[in-house]
Amino acid sequence: MKKRTAFIGAILSLIPLGQPLFIKTGMVLSTVGMIYHSEKVNAKSFEFYFDRAFKKGEEGDYYGAISDFTKALEINPKNAQVYYNRGWNKGNLKDYYGEISDYTKAIEINPQYENAYYNRGIAKKQLKDYYGAISDYTKAIEINPQYENAYYNRGNAKEEIKDYYGAISDYTKAIEINPKFTKAYNNISYIKRQKKVNDNYGAIFYATKAIEIDPNYSLPYLNRGVAKENIGDMKGACDDWRKASSLGNKDTLKWVREEC
Repeated sequence: MKKRTAFIGAILSLIPLGQPLFIKTGMVLSTVGMIYHSEKVNAKSFEFYFDRAFKKGEEGDYYGAISDFTKALEINPKNAQVYYNRGWNKGNLKDYYGEISDYTKAIEINPQYENAYYNRGIAKKQLKDYYGAISDYTKAIEINPQYENAYYNRGNAKEEIKDYYGAISDYTKAIEINPKFTKAYNNISYIKRQKKVNDNYGAIFYATKAIEIDPNYSLPYLNRGVAKENIGDMKGACDDWRKASSLGNKDTLKWVREEC
């Protein structure tokens, strides 16, 4: 019997928060993207460059967007939203240091800019600065205690530094805010079946909760199957892996062939 306790890549579900979506009205989606400048601006040239930059960013012309946001900053260097949006476009080009620099400038102008802290945390995690990411997510949470994705991402970062119980606490908080947060349930399941935590029955419970919410989500079946394997229930493990395989999970297909 093989113990699948370190199969992090395929088992730990991650929201792709390093690539935020667009926002024009301030509504927070699963990620935080560019924010449309809603204030009236007297300088028409500033408004022209801002609007054109925003459109370019939406269309995927990140270099063009950066150029126009830079032009807007030459006219008004104290606009936090422009720095934020330019940072977002830099992130899409994987210029994480440039992205962090722009978010930092936005925060200097507006210290309560929760989305800038949040996205700066994402960029720091891309650079494997997990403690820096945790600090930024924590600041975003201090500003907005209902920021479910900040709790979720902070949990991801805590996993990276092996703070498993801290990660569980953050995922649990995300679930309290959003009881249908399937990825948070799944990640708790993944942690609980790890040897250092060794709570396979807890892993089964949380995977089952994720499946109840989204029966077509393959990873909870994978995690629940491994937890069942760990307690010696190979029939249950194989049943779950077959289901995960039917949903397109290639790893479980291999396990079924080898173990079932």
